Amino acid sequence: MSTIIDSNPLESEAIYIIREVAAQFERPVLLFSGGKDSITLVRLAQKAFYPGKIPFPLMHIDTGHNFPETIEFRDKLVEELGVELIVRNVQDAIDQGKVVEEKGRYSSRNGLQTTTLLDALEEFKFDAAIGGARRDEEKARAKERIFSVRDDFGQWDEKNQRPELFDHLNGKIELGQNVRVFPISNWTELDVWSYIQREQIEIPSIYFSHKRKTFLRDGMIWSASDFVYKEDDEEVEERVVRFRTVGDMTCTAAVTSEAVTIAEVVQEIKASTISERGARIDDKRSEAAMEKRKQQGYF
Repeated sequence: MSTIIDSNPLESEAIYIIREVAAQFERPVLLFSGGKDSITLVRLAQKAFYPGKIPFPLMHIDTGHNFPETIEFRDKLVEELGVELIVRNVQDAIDQGKVVEEKGRYSSRNGLQTTTLLDALEEFKFDAAIGGARRDEEKARAKERIFSVRDDFGQWDEKNQRPELFDHLNGKIELGQNVRVFPISNWTELDVWSYIQREQIEIPSIYFSHKRKTFLRDGMIWSASDFVYKEDDEEVEERVVRFRTVGDMTCTAAVTSEAVTIAEVVQEIKASTISERGARIDDKRSEAAMEKRKQQGYF
C-alpha cells in the first residue's frame, strides 16, 4: 500500500482528520460495524499510518441481531489486519436490567445500543470515537461537526457545537467529555462506493444481489429471521435482493436488485431516486428518531 495520497480530495481530507485524532487524543477508538462506511474508514486508517499498523482498536457494539455475513466478515478482516477488536454486547445490558427488550411489530435492538456504547466508552476511557456517519444520510446528521463534542453523560447538544473554520479541528475537551469524529462526513453514498471500487476493497456478500427469505411490510422488504417480529399473515417468500445499508436485522430493509459486482452497484446507485436511509426501518418510527438517539448519546 502506497503512502502517496493522490488527487482525491475526500480521501486526503479523511486521512488528515484521522491523523489529527491520533495526534490530539490519548485513547481513540474506531467504531466498526462491518458495514461499507466503517470498512472504508479502516482502509483510510491503514493509509494514514502506513507502513505502521492502525494505532487504535476497533470496537463493535453488537446487538446480537446482526446479519451473519457481517459478523463473519468482521472477524475475517480484523484477523487479516492484526488489529485489536473490542466487542460489547447489547444482550449484557438487557441481562443487567439497564435496558428493556422491545416487543411487538416494530421491536428492535438498534435503539438499545446507546447504553452499551456509552458504557464501553467509559470502561476503556476512550476520549474520541471515530464513526462512519455522513451528512447526506439523514438531516440530523447534517448538523454534525467533524469533531462532535459529547458531554459527560455522552449526550449531544446541537446548539453547543464548535465552529470548524478553515479545517481547524479543535480536540480540546473538558474532564468527562469525549468527541465523536466523522472523517467521511463530507462523502456521499456514491462517493463511498466509488472509493470501494477504486481501491478494490472487499465487502460483505450481503451488499450484492442474492436470494433471501423475506416478507413485505409497509412497502418494505424485511428479512425473515427469528430476530424479526412477523405477523402470521405476513407471507415469507424467497426474493432476489441486496442491502444498501447493513445494521441490525430488525431495522434494515432489503431492496430488489440484480447487482452482483461493485460496478453494477455503483450504476444502480447513480440511477436510484431513493436515498440510502430509505431502507432504514428504524427511521420510520418518527420524524425526529435519529435526532433523539443522537441527543441520548447514540453514535
